[in-house]
Amino acid sequence: MVTEKPASSAAQHSPHADDAERVAEYEDRILISLRRMIRAVDLYSKELAQRYTLTGPQLVCLRVIERSEEITPSQIAGEVSLSQATITGILDRLEARGCLIRTRHQKDRRRVMVSLTDEGRRLVAAVPSPLHERFARRLAQLPEQERGHIDAVLQRIVQMMEADELDAAPLLSTGPILASPAEVSALMGEEEPTS
Repeated sequence: MVTEKPASSAAQHSPHADDAERVAEYEDRILISLRRMIRAVDLYSKELAQRYTLTGPQLVCLRVIERSEEITPSQIAGEVSLSQATITGILDRLEARGCLIRTRHQKDRRRVMVSLTDEGRRLVAAVPSPLHERFARRLAQLPEQERGHIDAVLQRIVQMMEADELDAAPLLSTGPILASPAEVSALMGEEEPTS
């Protein structure tokens, strides 16, 4: 005797239902992986802030300036995916700390150029990568092609999430993006902010 399955049961086992289940499983695993990455970045950013009284965005900006030697604030904003207003605040804090100087361009006085001071170069040399140190070491050990593949996959994820135009600040810092050294220390529970 052959028993027919109810229609609802047959629909659950259709190829489309199986595919939907697999997609849901991938979604869950991807979300968990993204949360773990965000948490790791968050914890490492706090460690950097505690050890060097420097926020993640401040460090990233210093590294961009170091690579360029002399660069405009709008070029920095474009390279680090932060707004011009945010960059201005970061540069104000770094300049007050003696890490950089802003000067007028010699030929076009309307343009402001940013360059590192000796203190800024010393700080960039002393502070580890803004990426988690173990991750940065492991990444450096991979073949160039594999590093490129990881970068391409992450860029694709950003595009798929329609996040390529978002300000990168929340992923680079756990505290106030424009924080002074005293505010970073206060964030870490070391002292009260003075401002």
